[in-house]
Order: sequence, then structure tokens, then C-alpha cells
Amino acid sequence: MDVDKGGPGGDVSPSPIEFRLDPASGVPTYLQLVHQVEQALRLGHLQQGDQLPRVKDVVAGLAINPNTVLKAYRELEHRGLVAGRRGLGTFVESTLDRVGLREQAALQKSMLAWMRTASEAGLDEAGMSALFTAALDELRQGGAGRTDEDGGGRAGVVA
Repeated sequence: MDVDKGGPGGDVSPSPIEFRLDPASGVPTYLQLVHQVEQALRLGHLQQGDQLPRVKDVVAGLAINPNTVLKAYRELEHRGLVAGRRGLGTFVESTLDRVGLREQAALQKSMLAWMRTASEAGLDEAGMSALFTAALDELRQGGAGRTDEDGGGRAGVVA
């Protein structure tokens, strides 16, 4: 996802977000669009009142079916994040909770240090992703900070 805030002498898009697709991700196209909007909301790139790209512009830019874009926008409406305005487009109605920019920067710096350490230990991108996902799953299950040594964690692979 690219974010275009415009600038002096630059092309100003009616929307501050430009979608990108990863055909190898295995994630349905419409969900990739939904996830990119949610990410932009979490990071503060999209604000209440911002317009999403027009369906015809997304279709032309990504060479996808208009129904795919409409499905993504309907999903975002269902989640209460956007609303369509007949003849005008689709606009952000609500934002997602997000951490402040200063906190995000500190967390990103910490995560980059972890990624460098993981890379030096021999993990590739897929290995880091798997480890991060496992830790996130443990956090969701209420086991954050526990390890096999203290009896709280579990080693395993999700099948």
C-alpha cells in the first residue's frame, strides 16, 4: 500500500491511499484491499472524512473486477469503517484505535532490532513471520511471557 498525501507541485490524488496487490499471498483480493484500509487507519494515514479511491480507478490501476472492489467496500461498510455516498464515492466514517505516532516509532525501532537479531540467528522472513504469529497466538490465549521452562507455554506447530 502506498500512501499519497500530495505535496507542493505534486499530483494530488482525491484519496490518500493507493492499493497494491500480492497475488502470491493466498489472501483473497477483496480482503487485501480491506486489510490495507484497516492498516492505513491504524497508522493514521486515513482519517475520518477521507475518500477511498473510486471503484473505477482501483479497477483500472489493478486490473481487477469491479465486483471485487465493491465487495471490499461493502465489507468495510459492514465493519462500520466507511460509507458510500451516492454519486460522490466512499468515505471513511470511523477510525480504528491506534497507538500514538511517538509510541509507534518506538515500537517499530524495537521490532527492527528484534528482526535484525532474528536475521543474524538465521531466520528468514517466513521464519520471522512464523515466530511472530506463534507469539501473537500465545498472547491472544493469555500466555504472554510464559515459556516451556516455567510450564506455561507450549511448543507446537499449528497444522
